[in-house]
Amino acid sequence: MFSFNHSLLTTIFSVLTIFLHPSNAQLSSTFYSSTCPNVSSIVRSVIQQALQSDTRIAASLIRLHFHDCFVNGCDGSLLLDQGGNITLSEKNAVPNNNSARGFNVVDNIKTSLENSCPGVVSCADILALAAEASVSLGGGPSWTVLLGRRDGLIANQSGANSSIPAPTESLANITAKFSAVGLNITDLVALSGAHTFGRAQCRFFNQRLFNFSGTGSPDPTLDSSYLATLQQNCPQNGSGNTLNNLDPSSPDTFDNNYFQNLLNNRGLLQTDQELFSTNGSATMSIVSNFASNQSAFFEAFAQSMINMGNISPLTGSQGEIRSDCKKVNGS
Repeated sequence: MFSFNHSLLTTIFSVLTIFLHPSNAQLSSTFYSSTCPNVSSIVRSVIQQALQSDTRIAASLIRLHFHDCFVNGCDGSLLLDQGGNITLSEKNAVPNNNSARGFNVVDNIKTSLENSCPGVVSCADILALAAEASVSLGGGPSWTVLLGRRDGLIANQSGANSSIPAPTESLANITAKFSAVGLNITDLVALSGAHTFGRAQCRFFNQRLFNFSGTGSPDPTLDSSYLATLQQNCPQNGSGNTLNNLDPSSPDTFDNNYFQNLLNNRGLLQTDQELFSTNGSATMSIVSNFASNQSAFFEAFAQSMINMGNISPLTGSQGEIRSDCKKVNGS
């Protein structure tokens, strides 16, 4: 009787595990081991070359993976150009338009992979691999990327407009958007740490500099000397496209300085600073921990990138392997 119940329970538990975590069971670190064994080194090589002329590219490539996964899951839909059956591209959504970049590097990676192992590696997997290579090349952690995603056949511009966290949203709203895709508060803080490198345009934070929330005054959480620097870089009627380092202390290195900046009220985006300046928030202690312990941040970041890469991937016979990341096959 015991063995019957035990085996029945085991079966039920296995079914539940598959049901609750369908993507984890289907993605694999060895997915291309026989069909494209050099995939990781090819991706890394193209990014190394791109970094020689564009120090921002590593941060830009992580952001592409992030903006892709939050809309329709990690399916490469962000990469699709408008045209054919794609009437509204995610590239033209508010969070991406004149902001998302690095598409040319993704195309270069795809070309290299098609030359080496044609028709094998998906564009969605390229984004996941490029994010890991970008972090490790910037001095951050490495992790084993799970692979086997396939590429989506549709884009979702309205989803991009509504699902991708915006830099002016409240912490509560951002937390809800992460929760909607199965990511928790630790994932939120850890992934925000990607702002340890890269740049942001004035238009994404200038509401903090002169007239915060209609008060006629700057955001009170901004350090006064940092505020003065930002007001000089982003004058009230100046260009909204001027670039600013997300981490002024080490703008091209992946480290934990981002969190130390937050402790000193030097977070560039409203959503950055709110992680530490929202009284009573569970994020405050996580920020403090990461600020004092870079290893803890690196470990959490790597795990959260794996978690994010597991958001609703297409696998098996779903979707396709695009030959050109910009368009659906045959279009």
